[in-house]
Amino acid sequence: MKLKVYVKRIILAGFIALIILAAGAYAIGDLSGYEAKELFKKSISGINMLSNTIILASTTILALLLTVLGISNDLNNKLNDDYYKNILLVAKFDTVVLISAILSFILLNLPIAEGDNVPERWYSIIYYITLGITSILGASLTVVVLMLYNTVVNMIKSIGLGNDKIFAETDDCDSDKKKD
Repeated sequence: MKLKVYVKRIILAGFIALIILAAGAYAIGDLSGYEAKELFKKSISGINMLSNTIILASTTILALLLTVLGISNDLNNKLNDDYYKNILLVAKFDTVVLISAILSFILLNLPIAEGDNVPERWYSIIYYITLGITSILGASLTVVVLMLYNTVVNMIKSIGLGNDKIFAETDDCDSDKKKD
């Protein structure tokens, strides 16, 4: 699948967000097992809140995409394939983020810090994996929001402002397709 320039820019923005979030984890430095265990215990409620927020945001975005499809179905404009491909791309990526957030929530709610069988040295690894997961989730939600923003802007330009070159097919486009 060939990605459009705006999708590449959005993914680049997601990587920049990931780097910024990962830099925060790097700034913490090397932790001993005990320090990592204490930080993990203190941060688990915030991580759960982040996962729940991403789950809520992702499900809301999917519901809003259904509304957008309903609105576009009621329009008299003939919307081209790019419009629907754009919505499909947002829905696919949002679904991946939603499933990832649910799995992360389930995984991070295991009572790891309460167990006595986990060696102390493992807690630093667990803590950094947790930071990595939350950084990826935060960057992924940033990508979804930017994709959704791009879709809304293009809809406003196409439908509200009448710019036929963005999403709406013109009669010229229809006649060109018939010639091919």
